[in-house]
Amino acid sequence: MTDVSGTAAATPSRPGRTPRSRTRPGSGSAPSSGLRGTDAARTGQDRPRARTAPTPRRTSAPHTSAPHAPAASPGSRPASPGNRSDPAGTSPSDAAPSTGRPPRTEEQPGLTGRPPRTERHTGPAAGRPADGGRDGDGPGRAAVWPELVAAALLGAERRRPPGGSVTALLDAAAVETVRRRAGARPAAPRTRPPQPPVDDRPLPPEAACRRLGMLLANRAGGGSGTSAGRRGPYPDLGELLPQWLAAAHAHGYRAPAAELPALLDAARARTDLRAQALALAGPRALWLARLNPDWRFALRDSAHGVRPEQSSGADADAARQLWEEGLFAERVALLGALRRHDPAAGRELLASTWRTERAEDRLMFLDALRQGLSAQDEDFLERALTDRSRTVRATAAELLATLPGSALAARMAERSRSCVARDRLGDGGLVVEAPHACDAAMQRDGLVAKPPSGRGERAWWLAQLVEATPLGVWPERLGGLSPAGIVALPVADGWRDDLHGAWSAAAVRQRDAQWARALIGPPTAPLSEGPGDPAKLLTVLPERERAEWAARFVSTHGLSEAFRILGVCGVPWPSELGRAVVDALEIARDAGSYPWSFSGVTGLAERCLDPADAERLAPLAAVREEGSGGSPGAAEYWSESFHRLVATLRLRAVMLDELRPGTDEDAGGGGRGRSGESAG
Repeated sequence: MTDVSGTAAATPSRPGRTPRSRTRPGSGSAPSSGLRGTDAARTGQDRPRARTAPTPRRTSAPHTSAPHAPAASPGSRPASPGNRSDPAGTSPSDAAPSTGRPPRTEEQPGLTGRPPRTERHTGPAAGRPADGGRDGDGPGRAAVWPELVAAALLGAERRRPPGGSVTALLDAAAVETVRRRAGARPAAPRTRPPQPPVDDRPLPPEAACRRLGMLLANRAGGGSGTSAGRRGPYPDLGELLPQWLAAAHAHGYRAPAAELPALLDAARARTDLRAQALALAGPRALWLARLNPDWRFALRDSAHGVRPEQSSGADADAARQLWEEGLFAERVALLGALRRHDPAAGRELLASTWRTERAEDRLMFLDALRQGLSAQDEDFLERALTDRSRTVRATAAELLATLPGSALAARMAERSRSCVARDRLGDGGLVVEAPHACDAAMQRDGLVAKPPSGRGERAWWLAQLVEATPLGVWPERLGGLSPAGIVALPVADGWRDDLHGAWSAAAVRQRDAQWARALIGPPTAPLSEGPGDPAKLLTVLPERERAEWAARFVSTHGLSEAFRILGVCGVPWPSELGRAVVDALEIARDAGSYPWSFSGVTGLAERCLDPADAERLAPLAAVREEGSGGSPGAAEYWSESFHRLVATLRLRAVMLDELRPGTDEDAGGGGRGRSGESAG
């Protein structure tokens, strides 16, 4: 039997029985005294164990003539008091090989009456780790590698490794590694994937290809999109990747084939990169996406995920098969492509399987109808108002509200007219009578009955009604006034914020610049006095007007509330806006303000200022002496921030110059991109 430590203990033989043993043919040696306890438990096999009579422990010279003495073999380890493997008392030179299990031997003729068996040697010399398992992939064999890994992870101090020492563990791991590699079964043959599609667009110049590889390798440093908490004078390469992609796409380049996997990984991690990354990657990215499940998003988000004949309706059978059998991402891409080329065909395809789709899939498909939305979609959306999913009903109502001539817009307008009117007896302002109940018909049209926490029911219902009402209703209802005149009217009983907030949401949803301009007000007014979200209202205005409004706002109020306003302005910033931001940063530095409070704005400036302003801003990077009232360390931090700003602008200038066509010819590059790809 074996003790708990894994060593073999001598077991007295039964009276009147001859001990049995197993030995290799031709070895001429007696069997080992027994299995190690841990190895015997691991094999799970019913092997006969040799039974020997108790023999006094010997301390003299090795016993080599005894018929039952185990023979020494290469790779044996000496016996020790803590690990005795020979109860007969053999010396270290006679010890059995320490392989984690005794050699498999054969019964001696005449002891059991069974004929001899011929077995191949299974020790370490045969490339088999000493684990006690059988050859092949049986339970004992399969458990070897996980046990070795677990022992290595735990460490020898916490758990005794197999074999009794770290060296034995590493030896066994080496043997098992060779066995696993040599015994690997060939994979089943699969159909060769189709050839990648041809992309005829030119490659970027070689220097630009190298720059793309650098930006992709450092994309993890981009963080959350701002430089908050980042110290040091070095540019943030991860945040320059979107600009490189946009500039390369504007030049009509395609991505180098060697960078496609890294580019798809970057687009998978950052949704803001997907549109530009997939446009630059082209059809080969979609070819890769069909082979790698991690990149399936490309099939859904790309405008090129469907073959032209499918999207144009020339191959209606193929489109129908893809719609019925394809993956969800492929179905979304197909619906989007059909809506771009033939909105009616896309709507009919969706209607054919609408009742069998899952609620979450219906929501995604319904959202795809925004592309090419028209009055022809009204009947389908009206039926979706009775959907069993609340989110699907709300999305259908939102889409119908963007159609000014829809029946839902007319119903909402009728309800809103009864809530808002001119005060003919008073000062001519507006009087509001909010709804007293949210009936079933209103809920069917998308109104949510339960208000959010902290808001009254009637105010909540009024806001939803006015937001879904076409803005063209109000000049007719309120005496022909312009949007600016309507917004200037006083509102009785404290309903101004609710009414103006609903109009602001409607202006954003309906993309009405005239109403947005009236509601956002002059840039000299504080943001707290305006209705709704001024940053969202700015997105409705033309880009040039948006930048002018932001520049005047920064010049008046500084940078404390300017981050969200600056974030919706176009890139690069016009010179007027850039000067306003830099002047505000200088004022904040001279006033001894906390520099880290403006880290978000400085991060935006690095990406949005015109690169041509780099040399003009270089003197700002000089370290100034700290004033008595300034924050400790503020002068050094401001210097680092301006130094990083200048370095980033210079790098952007170089990056854009590298993308200029003809750069390779100027530098003698021969017009070939990275990895030797032809640029033509």
